Amino acid sequence: MTQTTPRPSPIPKVYEPRDVEERLYRFWMDRGYFTPTIDWSKKPFVIIMPPPNVTGDLHIGHALTAAVEDALTRWHRMQGEPTLWLPGTDHASIAIQLVVEKQLAEEGLDRFQLGREKFLERVWEWVRAFGNRINEQHQRLGVSCDWSRERFTLDDGPVRAVLTTFVNLYRKGLIYRGERLTNWCIRCHTALSDLEVEHDQVRGNLWRLRYPLEDGSGAVTVATTRPETYLGDTAVAVHPDDARFTGLVGKRVVLPFLDRTIPIVADEAVDMAFGTGSVKVTPAHDPTDFEIGMRHGLDFVNIMNLDGSINENGGPFQGMDREVARKAIVERFESEGLLEGVEPHDHSVGHCQRCKTVVEPLVSKQWFVKVGAHDDPDSIAGRAYRAVADGRIAIVPQRFAKVYLNWLENIRDWCISRQLWFGHRIPVWYCGADAEHLTVAVDDPQACEQCGSTDIEQDPDVLDTWFSSGLWPHSTLGWPDATDDLRYFYPTSVMETGYDILFFWVARMIMMGLENTGDIPFHTVYLHGMIRDDSGEKMSKVKGNVVNPLEIIDQYGTDALRFALTTGTSPGNDSRLSTTKLESSRNFANKIWNAARFVLTAVDQAGGVDEALPSEPALEDRWILSRLSRTTGKATRSLREFQLGEAQRELYEFLWSEYADWYIELAKVRLRSGDGPSPLPVLVRVLEQTMRLLHPFMPFVTEEVWQNVVKRLPHDPNRPESIMVARYPVPDPSHYDDEAERDMTLLIDVITAIRNARAELRVEAGKRVDVVIDAAAHKDLFVSNLNGIAALARAEPVLIYGNGEAAPTPDNARIAILGAVRVILPLAGLVDVDAERVRLEKEAAGLREALARLEARLANAAFTTKAPAAVVDKERARLVEYQEKLAALQARVAELG
Repeated sequence: MTQTTPRPSPIPKVYEPRDVEERLYRFWMDRGYFTPTIDWSKKPFVIIMPPPNVTGDLHIGHALTAAVEDALTRWHRMQGEPTLWLPGTDHASIAIQLVVEKQLAEEGLDRFQLGREKFLERVWEWVRAFGNRINEQHQRLGVSCDWSRERFTLDDGPVRAVLTTFVNLYRKGLIYRGERLTNWCIRCHTALSDLEVEHDQVRGNLWRLRYPLEDGSGAVTVATTRPETYLGDTAVAVHPDDARFTGLVGKRVVLPFLDRTIPIVADEAVDMAFGTGSVKVTPAHDPTDFEIGMRHGLDFVNIMNLDGSINENGGPFQGMDREVARKAIVERFESEGLLEGVEPHDHSVGHCQRCKTVVEPLVSKQWFVKVGAHDDPDSIAGRAYRAVADGRIAIVPQRFAKVYLNWLENIRDWCISRQLWFGHRIPVWYCGADAEHLTVAVDDPQACEQCGSTDIEQDPDVLDTWFSSGLWPHSTLGWPDATDDLRYFYPTSVMETGYDILFFWVARMIMMGLENTGDIPFHTVYLHGMIRDDSGEKMSKVKGNVVNPLEIIDQYGTDALRFALTTGTSPGNDSRLSTTKLESSRNFANKIWNAARFVLTAVDQAGGVDEALPSEPALEDRWILSRLSRTTGKATRSLREFQLGEAQRELYEFLWSEYADWYIELAKVRLRSGDGPSPLPVLVRVLEQTMRLLHPFMPFVTEEVWQNVVKRLPHDPNRPESIMVARYPVPDPSHYDDEAERDMTLLIDVITAIRNARAELRVEAGKRVDVVIDAAAHKDLFVSNLNGIAALARAEPVLIYGNGEAAPTPDNARIAILGAVRVILPLAGLVDVDAERVRLEKEAAGLREALARLEARLANAAFTTKAPAAVVDKERARLVEYQEKLAALQARVAELG
């Protein structure tokens, strides 16, 4: 046996995450483990971090992203691949303007009073003050990303990539400016894409307004949830098949109080079952009406200013806020006898994703990307469609591929301009000498490129944040320059993100990556689900169920948080985070530590350990080595299939149950007796390898244990300094041992049967029980493992019969049948048989009464037909549970004779 010198310090009794995590993270950083070296002979593994907004703190969704991506990154790094996880942050135009504008409001100012230049100075002050906070929080989560390559969407490189993309698309005719109906936020003063609008069900009203026919022959009643928009009506529409309006199509109605007449048109977009069957058409303020207006050549009358007030087209209501105008218009219709009725009505209303203000559809001049049709192989959308349809990009889970393709089948041109000041300013300059002259350039021009006039002014708008984010996989690697990073690390390997931004971001990265580089941006899209609270509710500040990941780390440790977030999960499915789950994960970290502490203390007491496995291993040695190899294979397969939760479940079960609860306990028997080969080499081998298996998921505790293990091993100059650059284990087929696994399963079943009987009979913990084992053909197995059975079951004596011998069976005995094997516990002297019988019969009588009440309730039709189905199902489940308990009690009474 080789003794290691100098002798290492004893492992602390308790694992304290706060004493370990900062020290180890600094150790990893100082060693440069996070920064890959380009090796053209090896294929790299690359993840580009979804850039969190620079405006805020990490939330639990960021923590999930970090846990998943770091697990994948660490696993690939341990396989010897050059591994890049590139971090970054997003400038989040709307979000950061909201933050700074709130600060200004507290000072009695707004951005328009301050002016663009000074407002941007204030924004950059905020970014410089708080922009690094989210990186520091990421480091608390243990992320092993390459901080030397960190990017911000407003860094010089990404800015040049954005401007280059805009100019290239414009010159190809794929970017244009036009008037379209857009979603307008009156609070943020900007257009929004459809994806930036959240639709919520709102309890409102449905008003029925009467429009008199121009010829005086009557009136048409229209139903609307937005009476203020009647000011912009340019038609009334009915369905061509609606017999109620036969003869009215082609006539005109008068818009009350406006002295304007509009036609009645027939259009199949009208829902005959909605309201009165006739609808008001406001092309400038409703998407459906916009399409009707285009089909019928209607006028587009905008009635609203950009601040939500009624403009000059509003007649007597000009200058009113939209909400005030709504009330005034309804009152006017009512006073004139033109309000036919009003009723409560639930309907979907669009809200700004950022500030939650009700969005106003407005016709405005905006910049758009012409994405084309999904079935056009040369269009932006068509190329993105084919990349997934033909399998070049895999989406995990696969069901989201259909969702992605369906979205592209219905895609519209992308509105990319935002009426904000912070962000990538649109690189278009208008000529003061000729309004038709536009200069579109990457670098700021000094004069109009068409006429040479120096009277030019840049477009005031900025680009949609998702435009720059769509370039993230290649702009972060140096595009448009042909850098070594771009050549080596692009296309990237995996894009991991939430399913909720599949269209926002993933689709646009695919579109823009193919457009700019001619290649896909990544090979696999891994979509995780949402984290919900323990009741399954979505977390929100309004509900008060939001949890702060840093507070969880302070209480439970980083490893516990990461393990709780990712274990028991599967791609694309929502999961719940509860205190119970966090406590269980912390307990697992402590279990690892305590198991390691026992093993390493035993090594220290023995003066060291050889790494060589025993030439004649004991049954439990063969078993645990076989189980280790099988677990290694299963965990690796699960990781390869992106089933991280399943990999963790396998490792949890192996370490907690098989290694700690069974192998270590059996090893203790041998260590005490000194019989057979020492279990220390196997204890250490399995512990060291299991730490490497678990490292991607629980990096801190595994590194700390691993460091303490290798200090006690003979010196090896080839051993790495850190577990994170040690090789990830591979299965050893030579350790597969079906016979050992079968025999150990039988031994475990016998010991478990004895333990269960002790618990049910309420035998005192320190009391030894008599056991008879009718082993059938397995006598030799039980005889050779008698010490282990006696110690773990607290049984003495243990009498073993088999190979044709008749095992004595007392009248009063507890018998467990395990296939051909019987485990017999004589009850004489173990329990007071008479007292136990009385206790069991009393418990059974109480259970019979409860059963009778429950059966009567379920036989009552009034209950089963009127009570909620969930309540009835719960009661039926209780009935089955009570019946099973009663059967078990009766069996135990029968055992007593």
